[in-house]
Amino acid sequence: MSSANQFDWAVFYEELAGKLLPYKENRQELISKVFNIYEITGINLPLLERDNQIVDFDPFTFFGMFNKGLTTENRIKLVSAIADLFDISAPVPTSFYGVPVLNNLRANFYQFEGERDESDIDNLWGLFESALAYADTPSSENHIKFSGYFDLAVNMKYNGRGKITMGLFWIAPDSYLSLDNVNIDYIYKSGEFPEELVQNLPKASSKIPAEKYLDIVDKLRAHIQTDESSLNNFKELSYVAWRHSSELSEKKSKQQQTEAAMVDGEAKIYDTAIADEGTEDVHYWMYSPGDGAMYWDEFYETGIMGIGWDELGDLRVFSSKEQIRQRLQEIYDSTSSHVNSVLATWQFANEMKPGDVIFAKKGRYKLVGRGVVESGYEYDPNRRRYRNIRKVRWTHKGEWPHPGNAHVKTLTNVTDYTDYVTEIEALFSDVSLDIVEEDSSPYPPYDAEDFLSEVFMDKNSYETLVALVRNKSNVILQGAPGVGKTFVAERLAYSMMGVQDKNRITTIQFHQSYSYEDFIMGFRPTEPQGYKLHHGVFYTFCKRAEKDFKNDYFFIIDEINRGNMSKIFGELLMLIENDKRGEKLNLMYTHEEFYVPSNVYIIGMMNTADRSLAMLDYALRRRFAFFDLKPAFNSDGFQEYRSELDSERLDKLINSVEKLNDAITEDDSLGEGFCIGHSYFCDLPKDSETELDKALSRIVEFELIPLLKEYWFDEPGKVRDWETKLRDAVR
Repeated sequence: MSSANQFDWAVFYEELAGKLLPYKENRQELISKVFNIYEITGINLPLLERDNQIVDFDPFTFFGMFNKGLTTENRIKLVSAIADLFDISAPVPTSFYGVPVLNNLRANFYQFEGERDESDIDNLWGLFESALAYADTPSSENHIKFSGYFDLAVNMKYNGRGKITMGLFWIAPDSYLSLDNVNIDYIYKSGEFPEELVQNLPKASSKIPAEKYLDIVDKLRAHIQTDESSLNNFKELSYVAWRHSSELSEKKSKQQQTEAAMVDGEAKIYDTAIADEGTEDVHYWMYSPGDGAMYWDEFYETGIMGIGWDELGDLRVFSSKEQIRQRLQEIYDSTSSHVNSVLATWQFANEMKPGDVIFAKKGRYKLVGRGVVESGYEYDPNRRRYRNIRKVRWTHKGEWPHPGNAHVKTLTNVTDYTDYVTEIEALFSDVSLDIVEEDSSPYPPYDAEDFLSEVFMDKNSYETLVALVRNKSNVILQGAPGVGKTFVAERLAYSMMGVQDKNRITTIQFHQSYSYEDFIMGFRPTEPQGYKLHHGVFYTFCKRAEKDFKNDYFFIIDEINRGNMSKIFGELLMLIENDKRGEKLNLMYTHEEFYVPSNVYIIGMMNTADRSLAMLDYALRRRFAFFDLKPAFNSDGFQEYRSELDSERLDKLINSVEKLNDAITEDDSLGEGFCIGHSYFCDLPKDSETELDKALSRIVEFELIPLLKEYWFDEPGKVRDWETKLRDAVR
């Protein structure tokens, strides 16, 4: 082993730990210094809190800022700034031999605000303080405190054995051993330690309790202190373990290349251990999203990756690489071995898995993005190209120079090239994420209480309506003019989604000229001449919802009975049925197999007072549930609204309209479907009684009286009678 200077980082780390301890009671100043560190270095601030509005901070996450997949240059920049800000007397380290590092996207020891328990960060500080105390004075009292905080921290979400013990090793490397996966493999599997010792070590489980962790530490320390061991301390153990892992990876990568060339269906891929707890099975892949990354924008926007080789069909039908090779020879060239194609398609369908990391490249010299696989293999026959897909949460998009020349293959497993992977991850770690975490919605929340506060509907009616939408998938809101059908439809969608996300709602209006070509697809003229197949609004909407199956989507159709429904929906009349969701039919123009996803809900709106419209045919009616919206003058919400306005004229006008509605309901030629709705009187001026009175007069003269003239066009005497009553109410 080389000189102790190889581990000069340890002295710096230990002094820094002591300097951090007083900030347990002064965390806002620590947060301020965190911002100063990145301002001084010019390195982009990593994602430390949602929108980086940091409200609390722990010491292990502080250490994690410079102990993750960064370039050595940037690590030195960070620790240099820290040395100045915290007045560290120890020399700034220029090398980090044996220091285990975190995965860049899991470098926080806490969850973001709103997701973590209130005590999480306090418990991390408790572990930090008790660990330093126990390292300095291993008394029974300090042992008890350390063990209690260790068990709390190791059971926090996304922490576990690897991260917690790694953090302890950073702050006191002579007292604590990092049980990251590289060290675990070396200790338990390398054969470098006596078999009897290894057999007597407790199992290093993900949520290992403190007593078992300390038992491992004590037994390995005792062994290291004997003449039998070539190691002197835990720092050397970590260094040798990581060097051993790197050498083993290089050896295995050469073996992997040989096995891949054989294409015998039996090649095995060595799983390199990754330091971050919970990622021991993560693989890293270099991937080309089409020739010259031509499909990158589409894949990024839709959250997928595609592999091509569509002529093979569903890759799940092949039980070995040899079967794929034979099929490729049949389709393309019987003289070629198709080694790369065989390996890429087999790995994409069978070896890649959720949680794996994807590096997207363009050519051999440029990286364009990074992502994390979210689904198993899928075959989508509805796609024109790249039907073999997986869902991916793309975390980065941009352009980065590739270190050296990238593989020319479409898909390459680069997991075993640990230095290469670390160097690439460092590129992405020095920039902010392009997209927010999946569980941090940028849209305002919206629930049933919000709906009931805005819509004049009682709770029982709302719950009935929601149940209809869930059970039937297709609902028509029908009612008289002014009952707020459009307003209700949009707010209903928000409340069922839980957020005000307009991107998951599409609203259209049917009319007599609306057609299948507008709704599904059809040919449209192009300039200077010719025709092009155009995808309609519902087709596009379903495709978008299909790629986001975890979330609900709402397709709202205003004036649904104004269109020729059978002509517009065509063969989709069957597919929109609740029990037919997911079933496929060939579309008219392309013979494409198409289906309506189960996360798509259709809300139609129908004005029951329009004489010019034909009623919906029975075939369509049985595919929809119908919910009546009635004037809500007597609802609690509207009564409260009237009280807030406190207007005598409004009260008199509402009383007159309610009597008018009674007359409309009793009229044999009209009925309750022609009643006057409450929405005529919503959004009235609140700050000026004069403006309110003017608004009421306008409603009477230009909205209600013209409507009555339409209703009773053959009874002018009745119209004059109600004109007088309504005008008198607002005088």
